[in-house]
Amino acid sequence: MKTADFDYHLPPGRIAQEPVDPRDVARLMVVGRASGKFEHRVFREVGEYLSPGDLLVFNDTRVFPARLYARKARSGGRVEILLLEELRPGIWNGLVRGHRVRVGTILELRDRGGRAVGIEATIRGCGSEGQRIIEFSHPAADWLKQLGHVPLPPYIRDYTGDPERYQTIFGRHEDSAAAPTAGLHFTAELLLRLRTMGIRQAFVTLRIGLDTFKPIDSADISEHPIHTEWARLSTETARQINETRLSGGRIVAVGTTSVRTLETAALRRNSEPSDCQTCSWSAVEAFEGPTDLYITPGYRFKAVDALITNFHLPRSTLLVLVSAFAGRDTIRRAYAEAIERDYRFYSFGDAMLIL
Repeated sequence: MKTADFDYHLPPGRIAQEPVDPRDVARLMVVGRASGKFEHRVFREVGEYLSPGDLLVFNDTRVFPARLYARKARSGGRVEILLLEELRPGIWNGLVRGHRVRVGTILELRDRGGRAVGIEATIRGCGSEGQRIIEFSHPAADWLKQLGHVPLPPYIRDYTGDPERYQTIFGRHEDSAAAPTAGLHFTAELLLRLRTMGIRQAFVTLRIGLDTFKPIDSADISEHPIHTEWARLSTETARQINETRLSGGRIVAVGTTSVRTLETAALRRNSEPSDCQTCSWSAVEAFEGPTDLYITPGYRFKAVDALITNFHLPRSTLLVLVSAFAGRDTIRRAYAEAIERDYRFYSFGDAMLIL
């Protein structure tokens, strides 16, 4: 399938530069997969489309303060570091932005006021796609929260508001380079109201890396090398999902990262002969480990019945996943209508509920 089929033009003014307040007054486009019809609502009304016995599944990861500022020890040149993954204690994989930051360069980390703090970072090697291997003189656990900044996507410029607005209110595990943005629309009041309606909640964890947002460069989507991310679905969450499906409730994934985790769990469970020969649904099993699941049109969804998601970048694997779930033509029409109706796009933008 051609990558160009997942491209679209977005006027720059449609890219949300700051979140709405409160979170749940974002706009909500409701997409009917069977009918192909769209409705336009406010996110806090999402419960009107859910039923008692449905299960919302959230990704409970948080964004860790991965952006660091430093200066070269010898020349004083400014350098910015974006941490991606700790390979082993004191050794990180990351991106480095600065002039001629070669292997062997020693950097001095700076605090929020620009002062040296006695911590050095040495560039030890080069990784793929411009990444660097960085060794720190002190364990990151000792200083990261004091020196690090929550990284915002590059299309959000000059946002100086509360960094917690780029975190979900239910996030627990601080291990992602980007936020699970579909969850940003939920407030404590909305979650409580949904619970009182009999709509249950469960959590998975997927560590979001920057490759999630990497555009597809190949002419055909099948030639794109899909990224691998670490995920976990607990025994308790697997039980909740299987009981929900058995009782006739729907699994509503909150975000594409939840979809990848849920579908990975279903594929792992159903690689074995089924215990239920008459079931019309697929059970999931608990797992913890990497997933490289690439969901493209033609994929048969086994665990997810409905999806809450934001509006995604063109030519991205996220847009391909959403198109696989709702249908490419439906998503193309939905995005065109969202642009025409001044919806706000991307991380701080509005939401879509696909039923």
